[in-house]
Amino acid sequence: MIRRTRERKLPSAKQEPVTAISLFEPPSAAASKLSKRTATVKAWIEAKPGAEGREFAPRKNSPPLVVIYKVMGKMFAILSVRGVEDVILKCDPMLASVLRKDYAGIGHRSHLDRRFWISVRLDADVPLKEIERLVSQSYGLVCAKLTAKQRTEVARLATSGRLAPSVPSSHKP
Repeated sequence: MIRRTRERKLPSAKQEPVTAISLFEPPSAAASKLSKRTATVKAWIEAKPGAEGREFAPRKNSPPLVVIYKVMGKMFAILSVRGVEDVILKCDPMLASVLRKDYAGIGHRSHLDRRFWISVRLDADVPLKEIERLVSQSYGLVCAKLTAKQRTEVARLATSGRLAPSVPSSHKP
């Protein structure tokens, strides 16, 4: 026996058609505004050859909280774009402990290994030149672990119009 169900019609609400362009517009202009320091750090990160950012939001239609940046699939930075202004970067373990002692704005996040990752508050006492150096160092540490083929690809991306790579040229025979 086949059971037939009645289709229930909902009251029609006036809806605007969804276009391809409207899918990619930010939810609101206020959500897409970044502070000057955050925008500067974002520009430094995105200028790295092969850097790809992916936004993460708590809910489907809400503005993103963070942007995770990877080079060749390996993470090197997490930038907060809403709420607390900070960036999480990969760091040399010896340098990380020294930086935490020197700057009140450098700490760690509980979900990442505190030996290798630092959290830099962009509104704290850390100078912009130091943040720029730490971004480059984080990118360099990740690129150093890439395969020779991946490093070649990053170098190709760098010469195709992007900034010079911070990829170490050490190659083990």
